[in-house]
Amino acid sequence: MAVFTVRQAAAQLGVGYSTLKQWIHRGRVRTTLTDGGHHRLAEAEIARLRATEHRATEHPAPQRQQGGVLMLVSGRNRLRGVVEEVRREGLVAQVRLRIGDQLLTAVITRDALDELKLKRGDDATALVKATEVMIAREVFSPSE
Repeated sequence: MAVFTVRQAAAQLGVGYSTLKQWIHRGRVRTTLTDGGHHRLAEAEIARLRATEHRATEHPAPQRQQGGVLMLVSGRNRLRGVVEEVRREGLVAQVRLRIGDQLLTAVITRDALDELKLKRGDDATALVKATEVMIAREVFSPSE
């Protein structure tokens, strides 16, 4: 029975070396250790992994399009609005979002703007992440 190094086994399985190492450290892959502490995989273990991967690919997950789709976000500070204005200047862009009767301005990278393909009139959501939030209220001076 043949025995393979992690690199050889990764090539046989069609996965990256680092991926296979992660599987080993998570206990997903059975290995033996050499006297020098190196992992070795038996041919039977590679066959088992191939069968496992084959079952996983029988019903593959839908492929994600480039750029992805925002599905879930843990942040709760989401403000939905409409893009009022978009300005591009060099490496940065300014996006002005109308949220009700308020305007929110965000400065993002030009690359992010290009990926989002935002233009005036588009619906968009501002995600606000801050370590501090200030609250204020208007105080009117007494009438004289």
